[in-house]
Amino acid sequence: MRAYIFPGQGAQFIGMGKELYDSNAEAREMFEKANEILGFRITDLMFNGTDEDLRQTKVTQPAIFLHSVILAHSLGADFKPDMVAGHSLGEFSALVAARALSFEDGLVLVSKRAGAMQKACEKEPSTMAAIIGLDDEVVENVCAGIFDIVVPANYNSPGQLVISGSIKGIDVACEKLKEAGAKRALPLKVGGAFHSPLMEPARVELAEAIHQTAFSAPICPVYQNVDGKPYTDPVTIKENLVAQLTSPVRWTQISQNMISDGAKTFVEVGPGTVLQGLVKKVSREVEAYSA
Repeated sequence: MRAYIFPGQGAQFIGMGKELYDSNAEAREMFEKANEILGFRITDLMFNGTDEDLRQTKVTQPAIFLHSVILAHSLGADFKPDMVAGHSLGEFSALVAARALSFEDGLVLVSKRAGAMQKACEKEPSTMAAIIGLDDEVVENVCAGIFDIVVPANYNSPGQLVISGSIKGIDVACEKLKEAGAKRALPLKVGGAFHSPLMEPARVELAEAIHQTAFSAPICPVYQNVDGKPYTDPVTIKENLVAQLTSPVRWTQISQNMISDGAKTFVEVGPGTVLQGLVKKVSREVEAYSA
């Protein structure tokens, strides 16, 4: 069985999507449609902008989404997923690729999500850190014992967990986790504490937009971030998408569940190769490559 996986924030690079734009008329049309919907030429920033341009949440999220969904669309009849999943923002790409959500509606939601998250980040300075070389349970217990806000945010693969919270909470947690035996505790260059309680204002704002958007049953199961399980019911998919902003991304569980359900091949659709690497850390038995 074949699983298609879609990357999240952090996978972006200057020039992403340019080859698609230049070589595929239908792809070019979709990129130009996106420029119209967003009200600015995101293609200029994607193809010829600066790293700083691309790091802005309001640019990063729609840029990665566009590269992913337009690439999936360009695969045409070759895009035959038995299952799909996306990491954080990538869940929106996965839902559009699986036809649960239209391209236009998906882009509008991603743009609103980016704006809401940017506002939440500006409201209270916050950050994230990658913890390498500890069991999930140890990280969870250390975070639970800290007074400031700090929570597990991304269960990426066994031994790699990203934590999220207030700047003080992350500083304290990194020290305590090093003492507990972490090989590394690396603060990340991100705009704020994604997938933590500090995203609650963004969750409320996005919930309204999601509930007003039409969703259909996808063409295959979508493994969602909140619990790593497969869903096909549009109502449940919506609820899980709303909960996603303040809940951890359970990518380890998604990978394990997809493999248990028969996935032998993983195809990463979008910029970068991060997700393939994470899947291979869960199982050496699977094949993983870029679309």
